[in-house]
Amino acid sequence: MGRWRNGLLALAVALAPAWGGAAAAKTPADQLVIGASLAQVLSLDPGQATESGSWIITSNIYDRLVSTDPNDATKLVPQLAESWDVDGKSITFHLRDAKFASGNPVTAEDAAWSLRRMMKLNQAAASLWKPYGYDETNIDGFLQVVDPKTFRLGLPEGTIAEFVLFALSGNNGAVIDKTEATKHEANNDYGNAWLRANSAGSGPFVLRRWSPNEIILMDRNDAFWGGAPAMKRVVVRHVAESQVQRLLLERGDIDVATALASSDITAFEGKAGFVTQRVPTGGFYVLAMNTQNQYLANPDVRRAIAWGLDYAGMQKTIMGPYGRVRQVPVPENYPTALPDPGYTLDVAKAKELLAKAGFPDGFPLVLKTIAETPRVDLATAIQASLAQIGIKVSIEQGNGSQIIAAHRAREFDLLMPLTGGGNMADPIGSLQNFTYNPDNSPNGNSGYFTWRSAWDIPELTKLTVQARGEPDQAKREALYTEIQKTFLASGPAILPMFERFSPVVVSANVENFVGQGFRGVRLDTVTKKAD
Repeated sequence: MGRWRNGLLALAVALAPAWGGAAAAKTPADQLVIGASLAQVLSLDPGQATESGSWIITSNIYDRLVSTDPNDATKLVPQLAESWDVDGKSITFHLRDAKFASGNPVTAEDAAWSLRRMMKLNQAAASLWKPYGYDETNIDGFLQVVDPKTFRLGLPEGTIAEFVLFALSGNNGAVIDKTEATKHEANNDYGNAWLRANSAGSGPFVLRRWSPNEIILMDRNDAFWGGAPAMKRVVVRHVAESQVQRLLLERGDIDVATALASSDITAFEGKAGFVTQRVPTGGFYVLAMNTQNQYLANPDVRRAIAWGLDYAGMQKTIMGPYGRVRQVPVPENYPTALPDPGYTLDVAKAKELLAKAGFPDGFPLVLKTIAETPRVDLATAIQASLAQIGIKVSIEQGNGSQIIAAHRAREFDLLMPLTGGGNMADPIGSLQNFTYNPDNSPNGNSGYFTWRSAWDIPELTKLTVQARGEPDQAKREALYTEIQKTFLASGPAILPMFERFSPVVVSANVENFVGQGFRGVRLDTVTKKAD
C-alpha cells in the first residue's frame, strides 16, 4: 500500500505545473477546479440520481422551483418559482421568466412533466416522494398547469405542505426541459438514457463532459436567469487518494478539496491561504445489516454488533471532521433528539448476546464498502472490533456502481451506506430513512434503506406515517419521540454510528463557496480574488 501511495504522489508531482520558490501554481481566474471522489456518480439524471456525489453537478445544471437558504437549511427561498401560495389542498407556484440552456422558455408544463417523469420512472428518486402520498399511479391527478407560468401541485390527504416544499428543494425536484429531453426518448424512457450523461436544465452551468471516475466539466450558461456566473468553467476532477488531493490543493492545482482524509484536513486547520468548512448534512454513517442473512435476522445478533464496535476509537482515529458518534437516527441538535443509548465496545456483553441468540462461537460475514475516504478505514476498524466478539468479517471493496447495486439488490451481509437528511432540517427527514418500509416483499421499493436490509417494521412504519401527517407540532414531536424509542428497542437492522458532516477545504482566494449538506453547492455566485 505504501509503494502504491508513493507512486500516486510521484505522479501528482509530475503532472502538477512547475513552480519555484514560495510561489504556487494557480488555476485560471475564470475557472473553479474541485478535487472530489466521483465513485458515487452513477447518473446525472435528476429523476434517477440520489447519490450525494452527483449533487454538486445536478444542483448547478438544473434549477428547482424552490431551494433553501445556503446559510439556513430551515428556510425555503425562491428559485424558478418567484412565489407560491398554500391553501391546505394544494401549492400554487408562480414561475419567473427564465430560459433553459437550449433557449426554450421554462414553463409550468416543464415543471409538471418533470415531476411526472420522476414518478413514472419509479427509480430511487421516486422513493423520496412516495412517503408523501405520490406514486406512479396517482401523480397525474395532482398536477395542474394553470397557465404557462402557473403550476399547481395537489397535496395528498394528510400531507403537510412544508414537507412537500422541502422535497421539491432537493435535486430530484429539478425542472427539466421537456422539449429537449423528449427529443432523446428511447423505448419510453423519458429521455433517461440521454439525460444520464447530458443536461437539459436552466441552471447556471451546462454539462459539457462526463468521463466516469475521471472528470466532469461544466461550462457557464450565459443565458442563466440569475445573471452569467463569474466562473466560465467548473472542473470536477476525480482524485480519490487523499494525499494526492492535499498536494494538489497546496500547490494551487485545485481550488477546493472535498475528499480528504481526517489527518489531511487537520493539516489545513489554521493554515494561511485555506479555509476549512465542516458542513452538517442531516445524515449518518450507518451499518446496514441484511436480515435475509440467517444470523442477522436475529435481533440479539444485531444488538451484539451494536455493542461490539469501538465507536470512540473510530471517532478519534478515523472520523475526525467527518462525523461524531451518534447512535440515534436524529441529528444531535434537532428538536426531540433523544440521547444516545450509550453503545460502547463491550466484548463481554456482546458475547453474551451472541450466546443468547444461539451463536456462542460466532460466524462469518462479508462487509461491502465503496473504496473511498473514510469508509475503507471504517470497514477495517469494524472488522477488528467484531473479531473480538467472534464475528469473522471479510471486506469487499468496490466502486460506487458495484456497491450501490448490491445494496439495492439486497445482495450483502453488512454494508456501509450514507443516509441523507431528507432535504429538510426536521427530525422526520432523517427518521424516515430508518423507520419506514411499507412493503417488504421482494418487489417492494428498493429506494428505502429499510427495504434493502429486508427489515420488516410495520409498527415503526405506522408511527412514521402518523408523524408525517400530523399537523399539530406538539403531537408530531411526541410521535418523533415515540418513534426513536421504538427504533432503539427493536435491535435495528440499520445502525447509525456517526452523524455525518461534509468537510471541505477551500483556497482562500475563492469567495462565496458555501458548503451544503442537503443538496449540492450552487456555484453561480462563486468568484476569485484578484491578484
